[in-house]
Amino acid sequence: MAFPEQLAELRKKKGFTQQVMADKLGIHVSQLKRYEKGTSQPTLDVFRKIVLSLSVSADDLLFDQVRGPGDDLRFHFEAVSKLDQDEKKLVKELIEGILLKHDAKRWTKAI
Repeated sequence: MAFPEQLAELRKKKGFTQQVMADKLGIHVSQLKRYEKGTSQPTLDVFRKIVLSLSVSADDLLFDQVRGPGDDLRFHFEAVSKLDQDEKKLVKELIEGILLKHDAKRWTKAI
């Protein structure tokens, strides 16, 4: 789904009218309508406000397929970003170990 359709769909899922969304973004409702029709594109600043207002990632708005972790892990990864370097390194090593174990299981089942 392209950006205009995705924007409209996510806005509706949040229960925002076009006027409410425009107010949240600090733009005129006619500008939001142009975004949703695909006749105009938001500036980077407005795009950032859209993402924050809808509580979604930029990927959710720009790509057909969801990239990255699902909602169940996204908040954990955000929390990890606040850890100190040693703690981040430990989390990264733990994740890499689990992924290696997963790959090893996959390869042994393929044989």
